[in-house]
Amino acid sequence: MATEAATSGDRVHVVSRRMVRPPPPTSSEPETVHLTPWDLQMITVDYIQKGVLLPKPPTGGELLVEHLASSFALALSRFYLFAGRLAAEESKGCSSGARESIAVSLRCTGEGAELVHAVAPDVTVADVAESLYVPRVVWSLFPLDGMLGADAVAGSRPVLAAQVTELADGVFVAMSLNHGVADGTTFWHLFNTWSKISRSGGGCVGVDEAEISTPPPVLERWFPDACPVPVTLPFGKLEHIVRRFECPRVEECFFQFSAESVKNLKATANAEMAGAATVTISSLQSLLAHVWRSVSRARRLPPEQETTYTVLVGCRGRVKHIPQAYAGNAVVRATAKATAGEIQERGLGWTAWLLNRAVAALDEEALVCSASWWPREPRFAYLAGWWHPAAMVTGNSPRFNAYGNDFAWGRPVAVRSGGANKVDGRATVYEGRGGGGAMAMEVCLEPETLARLVADGEFIGRRDVVGSSG
Repeated sequence: MATEAATSGDRVHVVSRRMVRPPPPTSSEPETVHLTPWDLQMITVDYIQKGVLLPKPPTGGELLVEHLASSFALALSRFYLFAGRLAAEESKGCSSGARESIAVSLRCTGEGAELVHAVAPDVTVADVAESLYVPRVVWSLFPLDGMLGADAVAGSRPVLAAQVTELADGVFVAMSLNHGVADGTTFWHLFNTWSKISRSGGGCVGVDEAEISTPPPVLERWFPDACPVPVTLPFGKLEHIVRRFECPRVEECFFQFSAESVKNLKATANAEMAGAATVTISSLQSLLAHVWRSVSRARRLPPEQETTYTVLVGCRGRVKHIPQAYAGNAVVRATAKATAGEIQERGLGWTAWLLNRAVAALDEEALVCSASWWPREPRFAYLAGWWHPAAMVTGNSPRFNAYGNDFAWGRPVAVRSGGANKVDGRATVYEGRGGGGAMAMEVCLEPETLARLVADGEFIGRRDVVGSSG
């Protein structure tokens, strides 16, 4: 695996690095953003890494990078807090019995986000988009690889970075954002803003910034009334909460599910639960249930083995104080549990209903209560905690606008993620390239298990042609 990773990295050559700084704010902006419980719980995992594969632009090299750098700077002017740096304030306690503690905040210093220009002249669009198995070179198309959110504090590293990699016949534009300061909704809001500015002129004279992003991001953080501000963690140093985790060797495939396939899965799930459930099972829950059952078969789990599926659930729309444009973390984890035998014997509908009930339990009262209580007993997300041989975890959302990121020379050919948070059982969901209810999933598994999943006729029969781009 080390040799494979080194070979992949050798195919991507960094040309330059620069720090992109936003224009000075035109209004009075906060100097410090205190992190919420929802932020802090995610500071122990890798950065969010997503990117789009684009056709070849009319111009390349420095002209391309200058254009993207200027539009990136304007996007940062709207999301100016991500041009700042994380800081930790430590309290050593005293003889009266006060505990050691630490408070983490985002200092809005305007120091900038990193922009990397790279080239991969022997990598083609087809290498990335048309392969069922995601080639490992894709991981080298992302900056800040291997960093945990907490690592940005110790090294004063950027919380945001982008990489523009020129391929043989296309361009890959990627972004890495610290998961301790933002979630997937914020990530794609920023990405969409950047691409819209780019195709609107990229900082040229005449571009109306006021029309670029509607609504603008809401930068003020939300805390429950019962939650202290700032939140202090009962640790002497931030590194005390970090757990390094060496993931077992994995491979990943990118699967396309047509709108018809997703529709049929939803119809089957709801028909199987007719009369037994009073709720409608969603398209996504039906697809996740199908993947859960298929992966459990591929893993050859014994019937009595407990298996879990954890889904990242958005709080926007669930908590009335959290607007859709909220520019922070507003996600929590919902976990469904059952034995491998149960999800096989009781069918797609019952398995999807388990996921439905786990998500439904996260109503406003439960979310506010858990966020209020969290500072008393902080619990963090860890790859080591997510992973076990019978677990599945899904992040991202088919509602995120990935294929709308036209930077001025054409819509994306494909969307992919980097090596961050890639563990056995990680499944990343996207909108399908064809739209209309189509979905796609990047499924990461131990190699032998993934090979059995690809060969599973029941699983393959529910999706489009192997290796289709998207």
